[in-house]
Amino acid sequence: MRVKRGVPARNKHKKILNAAKGMQHYRRRSFRLGKQGVIKSLRYAYRDRRNKKRDLRSLWITRINNAARENGVSYSQLLSNLKKKNVELDRKILAELAVNEPAAFSAIVKA
Repeated sequence: MRVKRGVPARNKHKKILNAAKGMQHYRRRSFRLGKQGVIKSLRYAYRDRRNKKRDLRSLWITRINNAARENGVSYSQLLSNLKKKNVELDRKILAELAVNEPAAFSAIVKA
């Protein structure tokens, strides 16, 4: 007896078309184009989860550098001094302090 694949095929297509829901034009309606769009979007998502970390670190460094220069020290000098004094604050925390608590950041720079 021959096996018909109607139900599994429809489920597979529905899964892809649901994932392509927010896309435009034929990517939303056509299985073939929707599948291409979903595969590409998953590839972008994977790549950009890694790039996000890179971008945030760059932003933190920029913020720390600007705040440090307002206090008369460069970024590299600041991190060098913090390392010598065994201050274990990471860049994320330093950037938060630089933006939200300038007085606390100034105290760290002077310490």
